[in-house]
Amino acid sequence: MPRTRERQRTGVLVLSLSVVALTVALLQTAVVPVLGVMAEQLDVSAVAVSWAVTANLLAAAAATPLIGRLADLYNKKHVLLGVLVVVLAGSLLAAVTSSLPLLILARVLQGASFALYPICVAILRAELQPRQVVRALAVLSGMLGFGGGVGLVVTGLLMSGSAGYHRVFWLTTAFTVLVMALVVWVVPTRAGDGDGGIDWVGALGLAVGLTAVLLAITQGSTWGWRTPATWGCLASGLLVLAGWWRWERRRTHPLVSIAMLTRPAMLLTNVATVFVGMGLYFGFLGLTLFVQMPREVTGYGFSATVLQSSVVFLLPGALTGFVTATSSGWIIDRYGPRPVLMTGALTGVAGFVMLALAHSATWQVIVAGALTNAYISLAYGALPALVVSEAGPGETGIATGINAIARTVGSSIAAAVVAVLLGHVSARTGLPSEATFVVIFFAGAGTAALATLLIALTRTRTKRTESVAAQVDSRAMQHEWG
Repeated sequence: MPRTRERQRTGVLVLSLSVVALTVALLQTAVVPVLGVMAEQLDVSAVAVSWAVTANLLAAAAATPLIGRLADLYNKKHVLLGVLVVVLAGSLLAAVTSSLPLLILARVLQGASFALYPICVAILRAELQPRQVVRALAVLSGMLGFGGGVGLVVTGLLMSGSAGYHRVFWLTTAFTVLVMALVVWVVPTRAGDGDGGIDWVGALGLAVGLTAVLLAITQGSTWGWRTPATWGCLASGLLVLAGWWRWERRRTHPLVSIAMLTRPAMLLTNVATVFVGMGLYFGFLGLTLFVQMPREVTGYGFSATVLQSSVVFLLPGALTGFVTATSSGWIIDRYGPRPVLMTGALTGVAGFVMLALAHSATWQVIVAGALTNAYISLAYGALPALVVSEAGPGETGIATGINAIARTVGSSIAAAVVAVLLGHVSARTGLPSEATFVVIFFAGAGTAALATLLIALTRTRTKRTESVAAQVDSRAMQHEWG
């Protein structure tokens, strides 16, 4: 009986933290389909309203590493609730305001949600037996990838007819309240396990450097890629990050352990994560916009409304992602994170290539979308297992925080690439050509292939083996938990 109760407690904790992780994806993707509606209802330009996305990404890049470090040092439940309070304030503000500056401020506050994921990872590592952690992380992370599709589908359902964009933020408000209740009820209270204090100079340097680089990436298509503003922002950000790197190397208790960050397995995994983040946006943005193209005008697409694109084209992929996410723990436990990630990435290659070459029939797009969703869910499930295996117990929050930033950087790069490609429109229709979407989908296939290659190199170049404890834990998981 005690063993049964322990399994139930573990299952409830993992399920609850998976719901917390869904908050990140929901807040990130739910806004994208309604940017045009927001611009119309606020009576502003599309460029101006794009800051609702840009500001969110910049805030995430600035805050996530610091909050991850706080979760390593202090009571993780309290840090998690503090972040949720900030997110709730942002959702409420966005739900009631009709001012663009206040909406952007609300999205800055919601940017703190990106830190929820690394805190959840740190909680799982602190609360579960070692043999349970890998499977739990896979489920948690897979749900994060699945949540991206859910955000798009739910938004499509909410925005049927002439609905206002505010209802999207009322949804995020209600969801955040639910998540807070789960955290209060389920997550145990435990002191932090990290050493040292907070490197405030390092936190500021990392925030400034990442913000400047991401600002150049996200606004380059608006400012112009050859303008002094873009290059100045990029160069200054890289310069600050170089100075931050030197500072961190000399610190006894740095914000981020450079030794940890430069381990070949950790470094290549984070670079692979950038490519996975790019694939997420190439898939979601490319597919969503493609099916909405008016076929009678362009000769391609499906003339789908927001509701139709969500229910007909995105929902099957989201359901595939859900099934993959919930089973990814068992799969990774059985075969290991590297083979699963490489298999998932190859599945993504197949899905993106199918989107590029066979997209004239509805079933073709649905099948290809299901393959790409399976890839994202498997990748999001396997990557954290690789990251956590390289991090010490007191480094889990910051290590997974940096990994989350790698996804953010990848998504930002992909969004910028898509914006540039879609900016080239046909003189006859005023819309992008079919070849533009083919390039986007092939770019998704390329990023998935590069992720596969990097993970393969991680195994062959490092010759780093798991600890004896990790090997025992991996074998034990075949007989424990579920």
